[in-house]
Amino acid sequence: MNRYKFLALTFCCLMCLALAAPASADDLDQLRARGELRHMGEPYANFITGADDGLSVEVMKAFAAHLGVRYRFVPTTWGSAVGDLLGRKVSMTGGEAVLGEPQPVRGDVWAGGVTVLPWREKVVAFSQPTFPNQVWLVARADVKVEPIEPSGDPDKDVAMVKARLKRLSVLCVPGTCLDGRQYQLDRDGAKLIDYTGKVSDIVAVVVQGQSQALLQDAPDAMVSLQKWPGELKVIGPVSPVQQMAAAFAPSSVRLRGEFNRFLTQLKRSGRYRAMAQKYYPAVVDYFPDFFAQDR
Repeated sequence: MNRYKFLALTFCCLMCLALAAPASADDLDQLRARGELRHMGEPYANFITGADDGLSVEVMKAFAAHLGVRYRFVPTTWGSAVGDLLGRKVSMTGGEAVLGEPQPVRGDVWAGGVTVLPWREKVVAFSQPTFPNQVWLVARADVKVEPIEPSGDPDKDVAMVKARLKRLSVLCVPGTCLDGRQYQLDRDGAKLIDYTGKVSDIVAVVVQGQSQALLQDAPDAMVSLQKWPGELKVIGPVSPVQQMAAAFAPSSVRLRGEFNRFLTQLKRSGRYRAMAQKYYPAVVDYFPDFFAQDR
């Protein structure tokens, strides 16, 4: 094959790949030209309240102002958010995300209590941490399981919680950090019940008696204890301390980098800490190390 035929063939192959590739979230220049930041999320805890506020909403509105563009909230669900971000249908097989057919990209960033999990790290690009997290076992107040006495050692605390799981029914959200199978709770005797409804309704299901307990992100549990006073109790952690972050398409390199710079400035100014305490008054008491880094 001569050089010209080789170059022509190479060009055709590259064009085919480009046409076959799904549309991806706009990077920084294209986003600014469009004049709009599309923030995707689902109402959850106090990150996204559904009333045009919440910690993640405030942060993304401030980021949009920093970029000099409009802010727009785009509703999505926990099950469809990755696909809406990547422009590819996503299915879960064996605990891993499998990319499928192309679909429209609906947003530039997914943020709202999104925990950094290994399977998510393989398909999206996370920002620097935005919030600390830990998965807690939360039970109805009348359930005969006593909360642990924290030891100061996270591994010991998790072991003490697992020792209290025998025959306990626990509501879980499959494919998320609230899936008890990730922590082998079924092997420790818990009866895991998959919940597929709105995450914002999960506590009501437990309070109504459909399960004895549930798994909750620490920030969400803080909100639940305020919303359902006297109805719930925290038994203890089932996971080590985790991190939450904003998720971007891997192609959005400059947009993600600009967000990281913006977030660093926001933290150093003390404004981010004030935002977090507005929506989670006790968060600094629960996670002092995370917020000590902002000073």
